[in-house]
Amino acid sequence: MFLNILDGFDITAMAIVAGAVADELQLTSDLLGLIFSFALAGMMAGAMLLAPLSDVIGRRKIIILSVILVGVSILLTAHASTLIEFIVLRFISGLGAGAVIASQAALAAEYSPEKYRSLSVALTTAGYPFGAVMTSVVAGFIMPDFGWRGMFWFGGGVTLVMGVVAWIFIPESLKYLFENRPKNALQQVNIILKKMRKPLLSMLPDVETEKIRESRGVITNMASLLGKRHRMVTLTLWTTFFLCFSTLYFLMSWIPRLMEQSGYTTEVGRLAFFLFNFGGVLGVLILGTLSTRWRLTNLVSLFLLTSGIFMVIFAISPNQQTLLLVIIFLVGILQQGGFTGLYAVAAKLYPTEIRSTGIGWAVGLGRSGAVIGPAVAGFLIAAGLSMSGNYVVFALPMLIGGFISYRLKVD
Repeated sequence: MFLNILDGFDITAMAIVAGAVADELQLTSDLLGLIFSFALAGMMAGAMLLAPLSDVIGRRKIIILSVILVGVSILLTAHASTLIEFIVLRFISGLGAGAVIASQAALAAEYSPEKYRSLSVALTTAGYPFGAVMTSVVAGFIMPDFGWRGMFWFGGGVTLVMGVVAWIFIPESLKYLFENRPKNALQQVNIILKKMRKPLLSMLPDVETEKIRESRGVITNMASLLGKRHRMVTLTLWTTFFLCFSTLYFLMSWIPRLMEQSGYTTEVGRLAFFLFNFGGVLGVLILGTLSTRWRLTNLVSLFLLTSGIFMVIFAISPNQQTLLLVIIFLVGILQQGGFTGLYAVAAKLYPTEIRSTGIGWAVGLGRSGAVIGPAVAGFLIAAGLSMSGNYVVFALPMLIGGFISYRLKVD
């Protein structure tokens, strides 16, 4: 979870320092948009291309390497002086962040008892929105004395320190070691069992021949997502992620601006953004806790459907500041809680050998909605559609996503 907090901080720090960077490098809004887009493209590539490698070479290696990749690229960003340098370094940072989120969700699932598996994955992935909340808080302490570069020095330095902590404490997945049988698998298993104060093994337990996948590769794992066994759940999961990403990033991109265009101050816009993300952290914890008692996909479906309904309520509510902020807070709880629950759904849908691949591709392809959603909103706003109108339009993906997620039937 702490690694995901740092990823959330590192990726969203650019939004906080954008004005200062634009002034120093004399960048126009469209060029700043390129920097944001390449970070997002990196997260897509990391989730779809790097994360699946953890099904082949192990979760631990990919997590540690990705954390180091993020840390080094963030530190180098502090010394960037051209647009090209920013674009390349933000892409690399996104690459590592995308791989970490998917790989850690898989590892959390594999070390959790069945009853608490959804809660464990939810707690792990809750770090990202919490990191986004912390970005503006930390900026208040760092930027007055150290400027925008100080944000990247802080984020990169702490991330590299956590890379060392991860190398010391994060174990390899036992299920991966049992089923994939890499070199020295028995020795690695016994090291982990010793740390857990469990009896050591003299030999690895027998498993079905088809479960030993030493020759399995990334391409085979990717193809299996659309094989006969997983095709329907994969397509349903991808569609749900896409719909949720489009609405989530519409709100994360436009909440402050839409509040300002409706006559509120910049401070109120920032408060609305803070409440939306803080509500998201609470929503993840609430859904994760409830998942220990009720079926996961029922909860995800309920959260997503209710968030869409509250977006419509927001649109038709009187233009009263306190009322609107309360509704934004509730939307954050429901939408981000239900959305993060999809990570746990993905972790439970797929077997060990393709778990990271399944999560990575669902998240990666879903992020195309994160590109489309804010862009569509921009065109609608330019065409004169009001804040209320936009909220109604983007309530539809949440309502549809809520209905189809119910079909996944994951406990």
